[in-house]
Amino acid sequence: METKSQKFFHRGAIASMMLLILWCIAWEVWLAPLKPGGSWLALKAAPLLFPLAGIIKRDVYTLQWTSMVILLYFTEGVVRGWSDIGTLSAWLGWGEALIVTVYFICAVMYVRPYKKAAKQLTKDLLDKVNRVNSAK
Repeated sequence: METKSQKFFHRGAIASMMLLILWCIAWEVWLAPLKPGGSWLALKAAPLLFPLAGIIKRDVYTLQWTSMVILLYFTEGVVRGWSDIGTLSAWLGWGEALIVTVYFICAVMYVRPYKKAAKQLTKDLLDKVNRVNSAK
């Protein structure tokens, strides 16, 4: 059973991932492309489409690995935010970093109770094995 906070974080993860996909496409095609008329760099949004179904389905494993992969987009946002000084592209870079931060927090907070439960199950199992071994 999901708590209200887990539902909130799940919705936040979905919304921020979808926003990041749209942000990357709009940035590289219309708002501030590297070349006039759009750039192939818009394809950076394509890898984000693959985990989207798993995120929507609440797949804990998908939320875990995407919380690590998404940090590449954070890095890109920070680098372009620092290097494209005074341009729209710089602001878009900082926006990308912010969206990624929101996704990361939402994904980690959604997965947290599952990780705690898994640790408790592991501890219980090890305690049971130790009791059986000490009884021999």
